[in-house]
Amino acid sequence: MNGWQPSTLVKAMALAIGGWALAAFTLGTQAWAHATGIRVPLNPFTALALMARGQLSPTAGTWASVVVAGLVLAALPAAMTSTVRARRRGDGAARLTGRPADTASLNEREVADKARRLGVKADVAGLPVGRAVAGGRRLWSSFEDVCVMIAGPRTGKTSCWVVPRVLRAPGAAVVTSNKRDVLDSTRQERARRGRVWVFDPQGIADEPQSWWWDITSYVTDAMQAQALARIFVDTTRPAGAQASSAYFDAASRNLIAALLLAAARSEKPLSALHGWLNDEADREPVRLLRAAGEMQMAQTLEGIMNLVYQTRSGVYGGASTTMSFLLNDRAMRWVTPQPFLTQLRPEDLVASTDTLYCLSQEGRRSAAPIVTALTVAVTEAAVDHAKTQAGGRLAAPLLIELDEAANVCRWGDLPAMYSHFGSRGICVDTLVQSWSQGTAAWGEEGMRTLWSAANVKVYGGGVSEKGFLTDLSELLGSHWVPSKQRTRSRQGWSATYSMDAQQRQIATVADLQALPAGRAWVLASGSKPVLTKMIPFWKVRGE
Repeated sequence: MNGWQPSTLVKAMALAIGGWALAAFTLGTQAWAHATGIRVPLNPFTALALMARGQLSPTAGTWASVVVAGLVLAALPAAMTSTVRARRRGDGAARLTGRPADTASLNEREVADKARRLGVKADVAGLPVGRAVAGGRRLWSSFEDVCVMIAGPRTGKTSCWVVPRVLRAPGAAVVTSNKRDVLDSTRQERARRGRVWVFDPQGIADEPQSWWWDITSYVTDAMQAQALARIFVDTTRPAGAQASSAYFDAASRNLIAALLLAAARSEKPLSALHGWLNDEADREPVRLLRAAGEMQMAQTLEGIMNLVYQTRSGVYGGASTTMSFLLNDRAMRWVTPQPFLTQLRPEDLVASTDTLYCLSQEGRRSAAPIVTALTVAVTEAAVDHAKTQAGGRLAAPLLIELDEAANVCRWGDLPAMYSHFGSRGICVDTLVQSWSQGTAAWGEEGMRTLWSAANVKVYGGGVSEKGFLTDLSELLGSHWVPSKQRTRSRQGWSATYSMDAQQRQIATVADLQALPAGRAWVLASGSKPVLTKMIPFWKVRGE
């Protein structure tokens, strides 16, 4: 017969209740005895017998102690169950690596000491990372760390990483995203510190336009024109796509750069490029460049315009494809002078405690070229501002959260410049969903450069790429597991035992692929890996 008989269940319940009552009586009377100095036998039956004979007189305090002990014992199983449930699959690996002494660069005291040495003006020691699974200590990144996080969708990147760090940023902050959740979760708090600027041409957050940015103000010389042209090329080319021709790719980029410089020097809006690109015979930009003294760029542009028809058409066609976002009227309004709206100036933003949110989604109405250009402009303004301050770094660090970086802010020069930002007090976090998404944006070499340059590397699960997970497993290291082997001889029935040890990975590829939500492996420079509990922002606020 399946299950227990009713009589057996009644007996089991009676034994459990009786055991609980005896334990509560023993603990309660002993606590009362300790508090009053009266001697009470430890054996509950002896104590009850003395009470029955009147040789031991219990008071109200005695029974109150017994009741409290009973309540504590009743709550104990629930507390133990909660503790067990708090542990997640794979947490056993936490004890194998990442002790406090081996992760000093992430410890609060070390991070706070570094902030003092660097002269950081902030009311926080650093930016939150999470809590170590082993021991529960808080982990922080310093104000000279740049970070890379690789985590798949629905792993808590936004709630456990982006939002807590934006809320703690002591200076200005720049956030890129393809969703409105970061804005909704941080706007109110950030508005208490400074102005909130929201770039939302696609209506992701239904934010009306209240400001504009002069994108041509970024073009101060020919080199800046080339840089902006490259940003447009990088962000409009499909992820992972290769240039069809090195010559046409370079010529189209040079054409865009020349036209950008002509517009900037003549104080024309970015939209002027649309007309010039659609009329190969229009010599106005050449005249504007010469009038501004930009002779070399004028010669470059004139050389392109003098190419044979078939070649010239190919160059202009490539440039027109890159600049097709000029047809996005809603996005262009944000970078076209608006006399009744406030003008955003990157140089003022980096010296404030304001917050800039740049929202853009993939698709035909994507504003990624403008988002990337604005992010780059703010970053470079921060570098220039840092040069004017003590130690060549920002006293109030700037936080740049590049959420969905491969889709929203595909900045080609980011890997090469990454390690430089930390020394200027610019904390950059780049978040991608997988290693392959990063290689599609920056190439294999660029992604490796970005990963290597990061002071703090975070893997938050949700990735199924064997190559990346294998490399990560090796980085996490291995440990020795003792094994016991028993052999028995048939002759004489003798038995021998030998002790051996086997080397095993701390986290296998399968473990990493199945990493539960709310857990992350954190690898910081000069420290051993540490398994981390990611803390949602609504819990961080209470700590």
